[in-house]
Amino acid sequence: MVDIPNVKAAEPIPSQVMSEIIDLMNNGDLFRYNSEGSAAHKLEIEFSKVMGVSFSLAVSSCSAALFLALKSLNLPRNARVLLPAFTFAAVPSSVIHADFIPVLCECRDDYRIDLIDFKEKIKTVDAVLISHMRGHTSDMDIILSECKQADIPLIEDAAHSLGTTWNGKKIGTIGDIGCFSFQSYKMLNSGEGGIFITDNPELFAKAVIMSGAYEHNWIKHQGDQAKFKKWQNKLPLYNLRISNLSAVLINAQLPELNSRIEKGRRNHDFTAEHLNTSPWIFVPKKLTPEERAPDSIQFNLINLDTDEIDLFEKITSQSGLNVQIFGRTKDNARAFWNWQFLPETFELPKTRKMLMSACDVRLPSRLTLDECKAISDVILSAISTIKSGVAA
Repeated sequence: MVDIPNVKAAEPIPSQVMSEIIDLMNNGDLFRYNSEGSAAHKLEIEFSKVMGVSFSLAVSSCSAALFLALKSLNLPRNARVLLPAFTFAAVPSSVIHADFIPVLCECRDDYRIDLIDFKEKIKTVDAVLISHMRGHTSDMDIILSECKQADIPLIEDAAHSLGTTWNGKKIGTIGDIGCFSFQSYKMLNSGEGGIFITDNPELFAKAVIMSGAYEHNWIKHQGDQAKFKKWQNKLPLYNLRISNLSAVLINAQLPELNSRIEKGRRNHDFTAEHLNTSPWIFVPKKLTPEERAPDSIQFNLINLDTDEIDLFEKITSQSGLNVQIFGRTKDNARAFWNWQFLPETFELPKTRKMLMSACDVRLPSRLTLDECKAISDVILSAISTIKSGVAA
């Protein structure tokens, strides 16, 4: 019998990078602007190649990337930014930090944007920030079309979607700006870190300056030097730079990205197939244009009452498996009613109902299929125990 794996463990750092880390520690060259051709600069060049974009800016987190993306758009103070109600608290927080107002949009039981609510609310906003939450892609054809028709910018929060494509186009490259995360629970792990990508040289130059490229450090970035010079001393510095140590860790994992994407998709689809054998579990299917790169699985509990859901949480936990139910985990940062910092409140019954039965389990690419089977067996066994009345 296979033991339940520790799904909270992060993706491992390749051992071959250790000598480079030791060299970095010995010379102390951790600040990205100390020298030419730094690890941070290398990361930006290589990530641009991977994504097929003109510019990348490595920063301290995906939240920092989102903040810089918003600040680079030249929106007025108190501009309204539309985003999904199913996202992580850091996303509306980035909107607040940028001096804008988050406007929350309903999400369906498949975790994607409710397009009826989206089309109504886009009439009242100045920008759209789409979170591909937990790697679930909303209909980007419709979203992009609506943004173009309204003549407003589109930012993609692709923290969970590195490697996902929509109609063959990489998620994060569809909007004006894409933002990714290198936090430990993402596909590439540097503990903390993020990256901002775009094909727009003006937005990139502004983000570089604001990230903390003071004086003439912008010379050490790819991009239009005239545009950097244009914005020097005209924008505030927020000092959101990545360190060379974080960059070295990501550089070492970039060659493994495609393999991790394939294994993550394999693990997800294998587990989903098993879970969908239960009439009390619903794992949403991908949309036809979408090719996912998942590192977790989400499923809804169907026709279970409150007591049964409580019991499901208890049984799976006692079995050694961490199953998070977004709306029922105390102070969960993905439940919109916990975001008491919002300047406005929203009644979102569809999203609330979904979150009260939506379960989340990490499935890192390092897991074997036997380990994925062990995870699905725990979940199915818990449901079977509850519905057979044995647990009572």
